[in-house]
Amino acid sequence: MKTATVRDLRNNFAMLEAWLAEGEEVCIEKRGKPIALLTAVGIKFAGKVENPDFEARRKAIWGDRIFSEADVAEMRAMELEGEEG
Repeated sequence: MKTATVRDLRNNFAMLEAWLAEGEEVCIEKRGKPIALLTAVGIKFAGKVENPDFEARRKAIWGDRIFSEADVAEMRAMELEGEEG
C-alpha cells in the first residue's frame, strides 16, 4: 500500500491516479494520520467506445436540406422573438 498526503492529492493527482491504475491502494494522510483509503474501482472497458454517427443523425432530421443565410437569419429571429415574449 502506498501513502500520500493531502498535498499530494491536491498537487500530484496524476501520480496517485497512476498508482491506482496499477492496482495499488493509496492511504491518504493528513499531519501523519491516515484519513482516507483510495482504491481502484476495477471497472475495465471492453474496448474503444464508438462515437455516434452524427452525420446519419443530421441526415435523418434534415435530409439533404441546405440552409441559406436568409433561412438561418429567419430561424434566429423566430428564436429571439420567442424569448422576448
